[in-house]
Amino acid sequence: MILQELFGWFGDPAHWQGPDGVPNRMLEHLGYTLLSVFGAAAIAIPLGLYVGHSGRGGVVLVGLSNAMRALPTLGLVTFLFLIAGGSEAGTIVGLIVLAVPPILAGTYSGVQDTDRGVVDAARGMGMTGWQRLWQVEVPNALPLLMGGLRNAALQVVATASVAAYVGLGGLGRLLLDGLRVIDYSKVLAGALFIALLAVLLDLVLAGLQRIIVPRGLRVAAAAVAGRPKARSSGRTES
Repeated sequence: MILQELFGWFGDPAHWQGPDGVPNRMLEHLGYTLLSVFGAAAIAIPLGLYVGHSGRGGVVLVGLSNAMRALPTLGLVTFLFLIAGGSEAGTIVGLIVLAVPPILAGTYSGVQDTDRGVVDAARGMGMTGWQRLWQVEVPNALPLLMGGLRNAALQVVATASVAAYVGLGGLGRLLLDGLRVIDYSKVLAGALFIALLAVLLDLVLAGLQRIIVPRGLRVAAAAVAGRPKARSSGRTES
């Protein structure tokens, strides 16, 4: 029964046109996601690179990241929405807060996991700290950094539906409006579209990762991820 209603919902042209149509809602949802991930990356990547390279503030970084993960997203988005006077800025800031921890963790871990022998060799060749960061550590950190970006994007896609609860758009409108009128086919359609968008975005980022990360580094990162760590990461470097 529900499948017949779902197919009927998909077959209704009214659901694919206008500001409330699926294409427009998907573009809104994608816009929230990309803006939030880019904003989080602008904050988390430089911070993760600095802490991972210098070794300063690692304990504070881990604690801050864990604290941000514990924040209730819906409550945070609602609070910031009210503080921002009902604008989209509050919602975007809330989603940025959600996206920062995985990007920060991936960047920091990627730099910290760079083979110390390679870094020491670069130092022995006379490279400055800046050169070692950009020519040695950043390229080796790319697999984990991209993994953090992918995790952040998936989390934001799934959570951006909360924007509907504060009167904004996106695919969350299908969920909220469907529940309001007890239209479960609309709710199911909204959930399916959110899942589809998450899968497509992850495939795009996976393709980008294969392009910018050399195959040797991908294989090495997979091998490192498959064995336990036995060393401490508490180092200090200029």
